[in-house]
Amino acid sequence: MEKTYYLTVFDRSGEALLNEKVTADSDEKAKELGRHRLMEQKYTKHSHRLVDDAGKLLLFER
Repeated sequence: MEKTYYLTVFDRSGEALLNEKVTADSDEKAKELGRHRLMEQKYTKHSHRLVDDAGKLLLFER
């Protein structure tokens, strides 16, 4: 069953640069998709987080 996840990237001032929904069959797949999207957009060094629809934190970089 697919779940919804939210990938958010912030700049230094706290403004959201990216705020996207990700759907995946598992937490591991969601993390893989999130990392791929961060690399595509060149946001790997920015503050970011990936959470599931219940608020569980899966990825975090500050």
